[in-house]
Amino acid sequence: MKKLIGFVAVCIAAGMLFMLFLTNRFIGLILIILLLLIGYNFFYCD
Repeated sequence: MKKLIGFVAVCIAAGMLFMLFLTNRFIGLILIILLLLIGYNFFYCD
């Protein structure tokens, strides 16, 4: 289940990264970093 949550968080972060290029927002960047860290911790840590 952790791997699934991690994968979803990374996919959401990738989508938000695409959104950042369209509407340059600082809050989007913060959310991208947060979701990438959560995704990395859930997906790669057993």
